[in-house]
Amino acid sequence: LVCLVFSRHGECASSRDGCPLPLSVYCRLEQTTCCICVFVIRPFNMAGGEEEQQLGKKRKAPSEAGSDDDNGSVPVSSIPEESAKIKEDKPADPDSKDLTNTSEVGVDSVVGPGDDSSSSGSSKSLEKKNPYDEIKRTIVTNDGKHESLVLLVGLKSLFAKQLPKMPKEYIARLVFDRRHKSLALLSDDPQHKGGDEEIIGGICYRAYPEMRFAEIAFCAVSASQQVKGYGTKLMNLLKQHAVTEGVEYFITYADNYAIGYFKKQGFTKAISMPKGRFHGLIKDYDGGTMMECYIHPSIDFTRIPEMIEAQRNFILKRIETVAKSHKVVYPPLPKGFRPSLDSVSRANEAAARAMAIPGVAEAGWTMADLLVSTGGAKDADKQKNALKSELMALARKTEEQQFAWPFREPVDTAEVKDYLEIIKDPIDLSTIEKRIRKGDWYKSKQMLYVDLQRMASNCKMYNDSSSPYYECAVSLEKFLSNLFHDIPL
Repeated sequence: LVCLVFSRHGECASSRDGCPLPLSVYCRLEQTTCCICVFVIRPFNMAGGEEEQQLGKKRKAPSEAGSDDDNGSVPVSSIPEESAKIKEDKPADPDSKDLTNTSEVGVDSVVGPGDDSSSSGSSKSLEKKNPYDEIKRTIVTNDGKHESLVLLVGLKSLFAKQLPKMPKEYIARLVFDRRHKSLALLSDDPQHKGGDEEIIGGICYRAYPEMRFAEIAFCAVSASQQVKGYGTKLMNLLKQHAVTEGVEYFITYADNYAIGYFKKQGFTKAISMPKGRFHGLIKDYDGGTMMECYIHPSIDFTRIPEMIEAQRNFILKRIETVAKSHKVVYPPLPKGFRPSLDSVSRANEAAARAMAIPGVAEAGWTMADLLVSTGGAKDADKQKNALKSELMALARKTEEQQFAWPFREPVDTAEVKDYLEIIKDPIDLSTIEKRIRKGDWYKSKQMLYVDLQRMASNCKMYNDSSSPYYECAVSLEKFLSNLFHDIPL
């Protein structure tokens, strides 16, 4: 790893400590001469052993480069001055249609003696091909060009086919709106060129650069290309492109069938973006759930699986520094292994038999730990988990209903200031789900039914009988009577 430290000339730590060769350049921002202190940092190898020795051999410089120190790092004095070059930063074009470009960095290269651009671990990461590079995609806008209009017509047809409940005129108006952009995944088959089948999937969105967020209008994948992972790849490519446009948040209104998809893509119902940034810019849709996703500018969304794998491997290596499971291996149990259980009660036989296995006690297990997972305690946990799963299924089935939209989130008392004066015991579906996950709030289905029924009663108490909220509450009561028909009410 090569570390560059910029500081004013004469003020850097290396100058005070007698750095052999600080590189000097003129900094236009500071209007003065600055020092570039170059450090070659040796990677820490936790595995050690033969792998570390081989890494040390690779780090050895040839004879003309001089000798290394004890730590295996290259002396600073051996790095030539022309090896560090400063280049003017070029701002990324937000309207660029190339999603594979990366922003330029200020330093071209810093090469030490005996090193080249293809050495060490960086070459391995470059050799691993990014699967997203094989996906043909483009950003389409209504710029009046024939090629763009052909793709927009294909996107309109895709959205109309996959979103049958959405009015076709509304889809056409947004897709061809010059303020909207669309990300399209394209087929490589030349036979589909210029036709509707060329579009594998697409997302239509509108960005608000001043407020640094974008609203997703439509998202769909062709029926013949579904269950192939294109939905996730489509969203990851859009996030990657959104960073170039300065977008920090995505906001969308998801129907009951799309909530699960957006949750998998990192969207949440908890809106963290200040309301003032989007209030008045986007429309509210009855029956839709507002969801948000934060776009981290430092994440490469096309490398998510590799990042998770690297983090997992790092954690496992750190565990190996204190664990003994990979160092101590016990021989297999002999055939017909039967430990002595003379002084053990019948209820504790299973736990005592497990404790007699070599290595179990050495790993830190005790009889108390094993007894928790056996016998009556295990049966109680099974019953508790079964009730929890059943209650969660009932709550989610209620949430999926078309009339459940007023009950999904708590009433905003900042807007409805007199709500708590009328409703003394408020309740909503998100609060109910939190109580179910907690595991010890509801002891039976009757307790869940009481909370759901109270939710409908609160709505009828606060709202006028002619309001749509009151009608939703009436529909909810009818639905609950059918859903809980098997319990005494």
